[in-house]
Amino acid sequence: MPRLVERIVCYMRVSTGAQGRSGLGLEAQRDIIRRFAESEGLEIVAELEEVETGKGSDALERRPVLAEALALARRSNAAVCVAKLDRLSRDVHFISGLMAQRVPFIVAALGTDADPFMLHIYAALAEQERRMISERTRAALAAKKAQGMVLGNRTNLTEASALGSAANVAAADAFAANVLPIVRDIQGSGVKTLRAIAIALNARGIRTARGGVWHASTVYNLLTRSA
Repeated sequence: MPRLVERIVCYMRVSTGAQGRSGLGLEAQRDIIRRFAESEGLEIVAELEEVETGKGSDALERRPVLAEALALARRSNAAVCVAKLDRLSRDVHFISGLMAQRVPFIVAALGTDADPFMLHIYAALAEQERRMISERTRAALAAKKAQGMVLGNRTNLTEASALGSAANVAAADAFAANVLPIVRDIQGSGVKTLRAIAIALNARGIRTARGGVWHASTVYNLLTRSA
């Protein structure tokens, strides 16, 4: 990309319960971006971090901190910077949607010269790799089933249901934890009422956990859950 950006908003993301996996924990990402910004002479406007709220959360309404990073970058005439492209997504359609936000992105691992076209190429390659792994897994399972092997555990449905419910609660808690710093920032600017906070969240492009708009009631539920 042409060197027009001199300021960046750092965005770090980890999966729930896997912060240190592959050496891409929050601190590792922060260190990569800071060293990159120093070497390139880029000013860091803010550092935002997000915990993935569920598997396959490639939807902007499920990534409130990313939405906040986009809004902040837009207001600050800055780019959003990540350590590696997969910290944004491995889904090429999601990457395309982000490009439509008209906010420049910088991937530290690729350098400032990686334009949007190259980001699409890298995302497409990552998506293809993920698809091939999934297809190999399905083929292996199909082969085992054809040999008469019983797949899955049919005796622990109650336990599986409980684990699913626990996962939903954990995802809701993670979403609340991601949005709460944004709400605190809004409150710190002098906005106090639930309705006014809801209006501010909607203005920043932040969606609720279900992808809807904020109301006083949903802000109250968020604050209650966080408490």
